[in-house]
Amino acid sequence: MNIKKMVDLDLNNKKVLIRVDLNVPIEDGKITSDARIIATLPTIELAIKNNAKIMIMSHLGRPQEGIYTKKYSLFPIFQYLKNYFKKEKIYFSNDYLNGIDINPGEIYILENVRFNCGELKNDHKLSKQYANLCDIFVMDAFGSAHRIQASTYGIGNFVKIACAGPLLISEINSLKKAIKNPQRPLISIIGGSKVSTKFNILNKISQISDTVIVGGGIANTFLAINNKIGKSLYEKNFILKAKKLYDKYNIIVPIDSRVGKNFSHKEKAVIKLISNIKDNEEIMDFGDKTIQKITDIIKKAKTIIWNGPVGVFEFKHFRIGTEMIAKAISDSNAFSIAGGGDTLSVIDMFNIKNNISYISTGGGAFLEFIEGKKLPSIQMLENHFQNQL
Repeated sequence: MNIKKMVDLDLNNKKVLIRVDLNVPIEDGKITSDARIIATLPTIELAIKNNAKIMIMSHLGRPQEGIYTKKYSLFPIFQYLKNYFKKEKIYFSNDYLNGIDINPGEIYILENVRFNCGELKNDHKLSKQYANLCDIFVMDAFGSAHRIQASTYGIGNFVKIACAGPLLISEINSLKKAIKNPQRPLISIIGGSKVSTKFNILNKISQISDTVIVGGGIANTFLAINNKIGKSLYEKNFILKAKKLYDKYNIIVPIDSRVGKNFSHKEKAVIKLISNIKDNEEIMDFGDKTIQKITDIIKKAKTIIWNGPVGVFEFKHFRIGTEMIAKAISDSNAFSIAGGGDTLSVIDMFNIKNNISYISTGGGAFLEFIEGKKLPSIQMLENHFQNQL
């Protein structure tokens, strides 16, 4: 992989535009998980150390393009960073497309790029405007590296210098370690609501894993092959595809589950064998026998890939499966790599981030990289490197 790296460049007195992933959960103006912000801090600190003129850009959520929506403003993240970088001059800008007057050592947090018309469609005019802001563009948003958008891809066609930030390099190297030549057994845990959105990764990860554990709605689709699962979330159109995977690879599905009759945080959990689930009941978490079986498998692992909770962890009565598996991964001596927005929330909820070998900031990018796809932003950086030879 031939790309320029931020750490190798002279940033002194240069306008440096850093595309990061600050797409963090915010409720009532308060950040509920700062994992992605924390992952970005070393890159900003590197720019400060090298006396750069620093501009930080990111998306947040899915606002209607071209329309300011307070809910999706990066202002709470600016306040977080202002509190963190107390010695630096740090500003917020919601009007930056025509340029910013900035001094060395100063930091500007730019408003949500998805408020800009043309961001999602990789508009050339907008890409040029981004490029004109800077001398050096740093792509460090691994979580958005799979998107062909103006701030992640299009800018690379017009900027003078495009390079990869430390976080992006770290993500790539850690993911390669997990999938190229892993220590075995390699155990993969894939949760989430829909098998359709993760079918390709399930197919790929089943080929490289010794054991694949499925949870959430994904597991329900596998269970529906041979069982009645009441009103549980599953995808009927994917049952046949799930069966082909199940018959071919070592995929572990629940043997018992925590079920409820109503999808509510007030609902109490009842543990039932899969064969005993009634029509008016819904699977929402692993049962105790399943948890024991899976934690025993995790104890023997040498490499663990984890993406997604295995139940409705937002409800206190249906989070024990996710909690016990998270803690089993935390207690393991295996090289563990975790990724995905909900996974980051779980890691924060159970305070285990110091015991996970590597926490990826990517969701879709994490899955596509493991699937073996070339991420567009990495391709852009490679193209930029080749064009300057």
